[in-house]
Amino acid sequence: MTPDGYLQNILTRESVDTDLFSPIRGVQAALEPTIREWAGNRLLNVSPSGSFAKGTANLSGTDIDLFISLSPDTVEPLKEIYSKLFNWMNSRGYSPRRQNVSINVRVNGYDVDLVPGKRQDHYSTDHSLYRRRADTWMKTNVATHVNYIRQSGRASEIRILKLWRNQKGLDFPSFYLELTALKALIGRYGTLAGNVWQVLEYLRDNFVNARVLDPANTNNIVSDDLTIAERLKIKAAADKARQATNWGEIVK
Repeated sequence: MTPDGYLQNILTRESVDTDLFSPIRGVQAALEPTIREWAGNRLLNVSPSGSFAKGTANLSGTDIDLFISLSPDTVEPLKEIYSKLFNWMNSRGYSPRRQNVSINVRVNGYDVDLVPGKRQDHYSTDHSLYRRRADTWMKTNVATHVNYIRQSGRASEIRILKLWRNQKGLDFPSFYLELTALKALIGRYGTLAGNVWQVLEYLRDNFVNARVLDPANTNNIVSDDLTIAERLKIKAAADKARQATNWGEIVK
């Protein structure tokens, strides 16, 4: 089997149903009443975001991000909004886990990341999000993120790289990984296997010191989400992958 054939078989095995009536979309219907009860009249909408919306999700890591858009008239500080949502989900028996900008809950066998954000004004879709790791806030646009990745034409490469990340146990935030893959593949139009191989080379040789910016707000430095030590672990894993004698040693 060719390298491309091997990777395409993995992508087929890992395909995610994103239709309107897919089981994972039922998670939103299950959670929305609880979210609406918490947010009250501050809630503007709840919508899928993250890998599911971008087309870069894999079945073995199936999850869905739900972006909770709150009115710009919301008076609580972002840190308080984040904490109150965590406490609310805990009180409703969801055993939430704090992450960087999201709160993770488990629903019907799926991991769900709840991302609360306050719209900046009534005239745009820019939002302010709390960043727990830095204990600060950032202005960004989740819709811009989704469109940027969906329109890149690199979903297959990103999905393979996410599987590699998960199977090697690497701490590599998905948006950071996605943007890094796009950066590594600028101007390249090779085969699927060749493109993934190119990204692994980039991770080995250029990743650690590369500055990655948020396309929705270049004041946000996405590469700051990992420490140098954490980036070095990714570099080492990419170096090991590049020494593999077959694709089965890299991703399964």
